[in-house]
Amino acid sequence: MTDSADWEKAGPTWKRHAELAAGQSWPAGCLYVVATPIGNLEDLSLRAWEALRRCDAIAAEDTRTTRALLDAWGIATPLLAAHRHNEREAAEAVIRRLAQGERIALVSDAGAPAVSDPGARVVREVQAAGYRVVPLPGPSAVIAALMASGATRDEEPGFAFAGFMPSKAQARRKWLERWLAWPVPVVMFETPHRLRAALADLAAAAGPGRRLTVARELSKRFEEIRTLSAGEALAWLDGDAHREQGEFVLVVHAAEEAEAADEDLSAEQRRLMEALLEDLSVRDAARIGARATGLARDRLYAWALARG
Repeated sequence: MTDSADWEKAGPTWKRHAELAAGQSWPAGCLYVVATPIGNLEDLSLRAWEALRRCDAIAAEDTRTTRALLDAWGIATPLLAAHRHNEREAAEAVIRRLAQGERIALVSDAGAPAVSDPGARVVREVQAAGYRVVPLPGPSAVIAALMASGATRDEEPGFAFAGFMPSKAQARRKWLERWLAWPVPVVMFETPHRLRAALADLAAAAGPGRRLTVARELSKRFEEIRTLSAGEALAWLDGDAHREQGEFVLVVHAAEEAEAADEDLSAEQRRLMEALLEDLSVRDAARIGARATGLARDRLYAWALARG
């Protein structure tokens, strides 16, 4: 909508939907776990808006960040801090208020609380104390990245969410090897200052031909989503200095089955790979097998993953 006439036409519709949200059940003595926008403030749902407006207090990961969201939506609900350094105390405070019949909302800085963000301990302790927890779904960087990646399939809709990579190189490489052995797309987060090292390690662990979707600044002004091979990722990063800025979601596509790319291995090549896999990781077996057979490492890596 671009002018005041459009908004006037939408006014009754907006009011009707707001009335529907207000008319739903909002039990007291309940914790409302509310997903908030991951970038675009317009992604806040009407139900989330009503919950944040109606609750007696909002437990927030960063009260300054949440206050900016509330101000944008005209919400004056008081805030209390609930971050990873005070979750036990925050849970106790929330439970005390629930015992008095209050409604408390739980939010993170962006997206879904308690999913790679603080909040899970608050939820567990509220449940253990016997109080109801109501999730209000909404924006998710994981789902948004998957939607734009084309990595999932109708007949095989599964995926794995791995969260943030470890910060130290050796731990990150072992972590990648473990997660990339899954026969499904794997979604992971990374920070700007570790992105370059992470992409290099990812290409080494997955093989340079593995498909990768890099989603940067999802739902924000400078959103950028690119699907390419893991081996091309660093060159893509070098193509624009701004690409190392922002928040990143990486979707590593499932490895293609070996026969989808080429003929199956010979009996001798299979015996060699099976022997290597008895004592070595998939990555190391593919590396040594490639040296011994002359076959592409990516092909052997995919074959080993498909073998299960």
